[in-house]
Formats: sequence, structure tokens, C-alpha cells
Amino acid sequence: MTSVDVPAPDAPQDTSRSPLRGWLAVLAVTLGIFALMTSELLPVGLLTPIGTALDVSEGTAALMVTAPGLVAAVAAPLVTVATGRIDRRLVLALLIGTVGAANLASAFATSFAVVLLARFLVGVGVGGFWSLAGGIALRLVPKHHVASATAVIFGGVETASVLGVPAGTLLGDLSGWRVAFAAVGVLGLISLACMVIVMPKLEPERVMTFGDLPRVFRAHSALRIGIAMTFLVITGHFTAYTFVRPLLQEDGVPDGMISVLLLVFGVAGICGNFIVGALVTTRLRQVMRGISVFLAVAMTALAVTGPGVLPAAVILTVWGLGYGAVPVAFQTWILNAAPAAPEAASSLYVSMFNLSIALGALVGGLAVDTVSTVSVLWIGGALAVLVLPLLGRRTSP
Repeated sequence: MTSVDVPAPDAPQDTSRSPLRGWLAVLAVTLGIFALMTSELLPVGLLTPIGTALDVSEGTAALMVTAPGLVAAVAAPLVTVATGRIDRRLVLALLIGTVGAANLASAFATSFAVVLLARFLVGVGVGGFWSLAGGIALRLVPKHHVASATAVIFGGVETASVLGVPAGTLLGDLSGWRVAFAAVGVLGLISLACMVIVMPKLEPERVMTFGDLPRVFRAHSALRIGIAMTFLVITGHFTAYTFVRPLLQEDGVPDGMISVLLLVFGVAGICGNFIVGALVTTRLRQVMRGISVFLAVAMTALAVTGPGVLPAAVILTVWGLGYGAVPVAFQTWILNAAPAAPEAASSLYVSMFNLSIALGALVGGLAVDTVSTVSVLWIGGALAVLVLPLLGRRTSP
């Protein structure tokens, strides 16, 4: 979880706030995070039609994933510190509004350059919003509901990762990629309206400084391992998953079935999230090993298995189970690794997560354009396997 803007533990609680309004604000933030993360990853399922419409290769089209990931990695700490004295409700509203407008601009764009500019703005919104949202729950609901509210907020990240992209792909297949972008843009603007209506004014109470980041990184070896594992798993996943549509097409899967298979991936991911949620408190290290194995096996199997819808469905189920476990497992590791400095640790995690999305899409695009489409599966699987030696070290958590 990300919590880079957390009030001090002894900050006075506002006992006059309405629990109902607080939970409505939590849901508005959750909707915002869902819209943001779906915006960042939406091109994954639509690379082929977008590339065809804008006359660019699939490798070049993957820059739509690379650009916001790189920008979000920088924006996570930068926006948090730069807006440190501004009402958090206003900052969040501006960020989600910017993303909504950027997606609408993409929907009407007539050139790839305009789309890339819009994707830059999406990156600013994703990094800034995600990094601020972690500490919001503490200020919206009573203390005994904070853990549940935080889990709900970051359920938006997980749901977008495993369900938002498949749903967007299905909409794009049925109505065109421009409609999919417009729908996510409207969703962001709905979230903006909800936050303006139900969220109270939230003056900043405690703000992270840039100096916190290197200090925390140097002080906690388990955090360094967690950041390294984030790099390997997320880069490996997006090196391959960014090109899942052309991969499935090469395997002979009809275009009309691709969105269905991505929904299978999404449902499996949600199941993986719930299964792992019950295990991370007692078997975190084993869960991390399982994620590495599931991802590596799935990517290798897709590379060597013959064409057909049924084999692809089985493989994407395994892949979805593994990746669906990533957010809750990795967030738990990061927070356990630096319990005294969750703000700085989480900011490093957000930056690396988004940087790895960008690097994965970039590496995959280069591999597709210079080697072959299937090569991204071998690269992604190899990166996932490299997590296992890191877990062999006797380091908490």
C-alpha cells in the first residue's frame, strides 16, 4: 500500500465526521484509483487496433504504456512533496480531473504524438494520486475502520490490474478503442465529481521529504530486496503481458475471443488476490516464491504450447492467479520491511512499480520489433525466476 502522506499517529481524530460520508469518500477515492490504473494499463489490450489506426508498429504503440509508467515513477515523490502545503482534496481532484481529460483527448486524437502527450498527463496523475491516497483513509473513517478502508482503496489498484484492462479490451473490441478511452475518461470525471461532493477538506498534517528516501533505503535490507523483487516481477510481467494480444493472435486465437480470455485472466487474478490475502500474514515468503513460479511457468507454457483457445485459457488462468497475488503480497512485504517508515518505503515502491511497468513495455517493444513476439515470454519468464535467489537470503520479513 502507498501511504506517503500520513498524519502523525497522535494527530487528533475528528470525532464529528460522519462515518457514512467518510465511507462514501473512501469509495470515491477507490473509484479514482481504479480509473487511474485502468488508464495506465488500458493500451495493453488494444495495441493492435491503436497501432493500425494511428499507423505505428505494435512496438511503438507500446510507448503508450512506457510513457505514463516513467512519468508516474518520478511523479510519485515529486507531486507529494511539491503539493505538501495544499488541501489534499484539491490535489486529488486536480489529478483525477487531469487524467479524465487526458483520456478524452486520447479518444479524439488524430495522431500518435497527441496520444503520447495525453499519456504523459496520465502518468502525472497516476503517480501523484496513488502516492497520496494511502494516508487518506486515516482521515476519512473512524480509527477502527482504517485498515478496512485502506484495503478497499487499494483494492482499486488490484481490480484495475486484473479486471479493468480485460473489460476495457472487451469494450474496445465491441465499440472501438476510442470508445474505451472515452469511457475511462468519463469514469475519472465521475470520480472527480464524487470526491468534490463527499470528501471533506483535508489540510496536510505531515509530509514526506526527499531526504527520507535514501535514508530508509539504506537502512533496511529487506526493503532493498522488496524493491528488487518488484523490479523483476513487474518488469517481467509487463514485458510479456503488454503484448498478450499479438501473442494470442499468433497462437491462432480469434480476435473475438481475446477479450474473453483476458476476462478469464482477470477473474483468476481476483481469485489469486483473495487466496493470497489469507496467507500473507503467516506465509509471505512462500507466497512470493509461488508468484515467481506461477508467472514463469505460465509464460514458458504460452511460448511452447501449440495454438488453440483452450490451452491459452488454462495458461492465462495460471498467469492470472500468479499476478493477482502480486499487489497484496508485495505491499505487505514493503510495509513489513520498514514498519517505522511506511511513507518513504511506500513511495519507493510506487516509483519502482511504475518504472517497471514502463521498462517492461519498453523492453518488450524492442524485443518485438527486433527479435520476435514470442521472445517477450522468454524474457519475462527469466526475470520472474530471478526472484527465487533473492528469497533464499535470510532477511526479514
